[in-house]
Amino acid sequence: MSKYSILWEFVQRDGRESFQLTFAEIQNIAGIPIDHSFLKYKKELMEYGYQVEKISMKEQTVTFRRQGGNSSDTST
Repeated sequence: MSKYSILWEFVQRDGRESFQLTFAEIQNIAGIPIDHSFLKYKKELMEYGYQVEKISMKEQTVTFRRQGGNSSDTST
């Protein structure tokens, strides 16, 4: 189990095409702060039908985008 699994499941359940979370919101959801390892772990999110579109250090936000256009159901 990944240290960000709880976050990935939250993103998948959200279901929106694209949305943004602050670093503080991510820490609250995942129970851990974002650190440099997030860059490595973000690839796991593709298994949940989403990708990290943008990480803004200045605004301290992460933008998530659903893969595959209109598909809201991902089977893995």
